[in-house]
Amino acid sequence: MEYKIALVHDYLSQDGGAERVLRVFHEIWPDAPIFVQFFDREKTHLGFDDCDVRSSFIEKLPFWKNHYQWYLPLMPKAVESYDLLEFDVVLSSTSAYAKGILTREDAAHICYCHTPTRYLWSESENYIKNLKYPSPIKALLPPLFDWLRQWDATVARARVDQFIANSKTVSSRIEQYYGKESVVIHPPLELSCPVTTSIPDEPYFLAGGRLVPYKRFDLIIDVFNRLGWKLKIFGSGREEIKLKAMAGPTIEFLGHVADEEKCGLYAGAQAYIHPQEEDFGITVIESQMMGTPVIAYQRGGATESVIDGVTGVFFAQQEWSDLLNAVLRFDADQFDPTAITAHAQQFNKELFKQHIKAVVEKTLAKKRKQYARTD
Repeated sequence: MEYKIALVHDYLSQDGGAERVLRVFHEIWPDAPIFVQFFDREKTHLGFDDCDVRSSFIEKLPFWKNHYQWYLPLMPKAVESYDLLEFDVVLSSTSAYAKGILTREDAAHICYCHTPTRYLWSESENYIKNLKYPSPIKALLPPLFDWLRQWDATVARARVDQFIANSKTVSSRIEQYYGKESVVIHPPLELSCPVTTSIPDEPYFLAGGRLVPYKRFDLIIDVFNRLGWKLKIFGSGREEIKLKAMAGPTIEFLGHVADEEKCGLYAGAQAYIHPQEEDFGITVIESQMMGTPVIAYQRGGATESVIDGVTGVFFAQQEWSDLLNAVLRFDADQFDPTAITAHAQQFNKELFKQHIKAVVEKTLAKKRKQYARTD
């Protein structure tokens, strides 16, 4: 089936799981342009510099790199301004506004949804509470969010032909907030690691990702401060200074690490600790790919990717005491690294590509058939 496709992503200013999914989309369709609200090359290290990235007018506004949140009211207009008329298919990758694009009437819009926008739906109150803005500005946010929430729901229902959810957890949210069904295709396991047999000098536990509040690194630090055990944390983010101030001498912050170094960190760890409720959680799969078990909070995507007692263990409450008990009870010797790695292989990148292409082509064929009947 022949078609011309465009890729749309919210914005490029970090190296998260969503950006890794976008990179795989680009591998499938290397000639497809990528439309984003803005592209901060200094903060994105995943190889998009050679792509045809087309930014919106947000990038022309002052202070957009460090204060893009100021332009929330303009973001719906920004995504609606993309010129997508030449494309038969548009594949959007979003946890925010990219689902609101405007396409040709006969074009197919497939939305890979990482989650319905957290600060509009599931975490609106906490988001506003944690913002470091003066009270008069915070008072303006609830009516703004009400308007954005209405826009988000309207465009999700009217402008998306097919939703793809990155997990069953997200699929249920799409149905709850947008009233739409979705196909579940888990994100791809993209990390490629050499075989390693090195053994660390001393045992350690590992955590990592973007250092932001909802990922609950504070919980891990609290536990390992109490235990006095060695913990390594990779990644960076706006909580970094705060978390470093909390951490005791046995906790090491590694910052941004390249994939090869990350492979070694996973392989050498006693366990990877995942204390947050995540939409899916690709680092959980990366750890398992290296044969390393996971200690995970029993909510969200981890419940779909971790087999309790086989590839990891769960703790039930997002409290330091529950995590502490899980770490104390954890016994690395009870896990078979080969079985853990075999489980992770079901999330391999080539299978992901096949599933995505199949949904895109099926949706386009259906759209063309519908349009032909009404023409």
